[in-house]
This record gives sequence, C-alpha cells and structure tokens, in this order.
Amino acid sequence: MTNKTPVVTTQAPAAIGTYSQAIKTGNTVYLSGQIPLVPETMEIITGDIKDMIQQVLDNLNAVAKAAGGSLADIVKLNVYLTNLQHFALVNEVMEKNFQTPFPARAAVGVAELPKGAPVEIDAIMVIDDTRLLP
Repeated sequence: MTNKTPVVTTQAPAAIGTYSQAIKTGNTVYLSGQIPLVPETMEIITGDIKDMIQQVLDNLNAVAKAAGGSLADIVKLNVYLTNLQHFALVNEVMEKNFQTPFPARAAVGVAELPKGAPVEIDAIMVIDDTRLLP
C-alpha cells in the first residue's frame, strides 16, 4: 500500500504492542483500538464503566485530532465489550460524544481484552482532503 503514514500523539496512550495509534492513507484514517488507559500513566482509569467508555472515546478523539480530524469525522466504530450488558451504557456515552448521523457500528462480546479492560473501541475516519496532515 502506498502513502501509508503513521499517526502518533502523546495525548493518547502509546501503543502497547506492534501497532500504530492510527494509519492514514489518503483521506482515510484507521484508528487502532483504544482501551480506557490514562495517557500519562498508561493505567486503566478508575471509575465506573461509563467513565471507562468516555476515556476510550477521549483517547480516540486525541488520535483523531492528531490525524487532522475529530470524532465527528468517524464513519465506523467497532466496540468490544467483555460484558454485553454494558451495551446500553455505550449508547448513553456515544449520544454525548456524537451527533447524527451516528457512525456505523458493530458491538462484539469478547472473553477478555488487553490489560483486563472491559471495553475497547477502534474506528475508521474519513477527513476532508483540505485538513490532511502533510
């Protein structure tokens, strides 16, 4: 693939494996999954699941901004939950962070996630060519 540019920011957790925080190609940005890590400490945020979901979206937003976009530019989300009973809470937090039309989305129940996190979200973002980073 040509024109594959990594996106890196200290405003979101550093990668904890062999992946980039995001990859930009053309006007599409593929944001790696975020868990509720506090960027400064690399520890899972304390609080309830809604706080954790918000932290995940804050982390995604930081990576989106580093790529020249925002949550408003996200067209697809994949949500991974270790407890699907938290699905309604994902909807609640999303309503506070996104406007219609909401991104397309999948929600998947999984046995476990990195660092014991209860939620992980990855995204695909499409941004206006005039806002692309060089």
